[in-house]
Amino acid sequence: MLIYASDRFVLPLPAGHRFPMAKYSRLRERVAAVAGDRIREPPAATDDELARAHDRAYVEAVAQGRLDERALRRIGFPWSEAMVERSRRSAGATIAACRSALAHGCGVNLAGGTHHAHRGFGAGFCVFNDAAVAARAMQAEGLARRVLVVDLDVHQGDGTAEIVGDDPSVHTLSIHGRNNFPFAKRASRQDVELDDGTGDAAYLAVLAIALDLALRSGPFDLAIYLAGADPFAGDRLGRLAVSKAGLARRDEHVLDMLGDASIPVAIAMAGGYAENVDDIVDIHFATVRTALKRGCAAPGGTHARSKIPA
Repeated sequence: MLIYASDRFVLPLPAGHRFPMAKYSRLRERVAAVAGDRIREPPAATDDELARAHDRAYVEAVAQGRLDERALRRIGFPWSEAMVERSRRSAGATIAACRSALAHGCGVNLAGGTHHAHRGFGAGFCVFNDAAVAARAMQAEGLARRVLVVDLDVHQGDGTAEIVGDDPSVHTLSIHGRNNFPFAKRASRQDVELDDGTGDAAYLAVLAIALDLALRSGPFDLAIYLAGADPFAGDRLGRLAVSKAGLARRDEHVLDMLGDASIPVAIAMAGGYAENVDDIVDIHFATVRTALKRGCAAPGGTHARSKIPA
């Protein structure tokens, strides 16, 4: 299992910007203390890799700094060469994590989860859609035919849904807040909407049912798991009420079910906007630690199921 970190490629942001850029270096430091020999720097996603999921004209506009002010406001970041490089590396890290998953059962991107990026535009702090880019890369390289995207960020994966469309080779499961961004949702293959204030018991029960239904639509050669930290009760943008312990149980259950089905899994960190950045890092680190302990979905392996009501 390899872990990909792109925190060296810092996205320069104005003072007071609400995107928690600091979480990435802190997370890598925490992970390095327990698995430093597994950490790699990812290659940047190429134009051709990005253009399998995005319009080539959009990729070129991002790369050449030709996005207009409206497009940049929609993304939420100012343009810079560093922004482009960071976005390429984040997508490249999920591609690399998928390759690790297919070779070893699991791979991790310590960033990613940029699921609001659509085919022709970015949005919601997302420039390129790393899950869609990586899924298309694995298919183009003949490494996976059918891919399952398990999106457990608190916000709906509208960009992934739009890029994938009605293509049955990528099954998109999104469990998200009903009343949260994006307010105009795009239909995933499988959407589950949660009410504000949903806590551990209801969240985990819904997850057990929804993921079981998703797996029944398989078989899948690969899963990409967006392990958002923003369902956390202390998240500024989340509106749900899941505890850190509940999110750790979530990770256990997802990895156990994928492991039982012998589906390799690439994990991306996705969103997290708690007031205290250390809370975000705690949640993401727990996800990585669970993957290290369980060994993810090594084909033919056995996994002890987490005790979540079915």
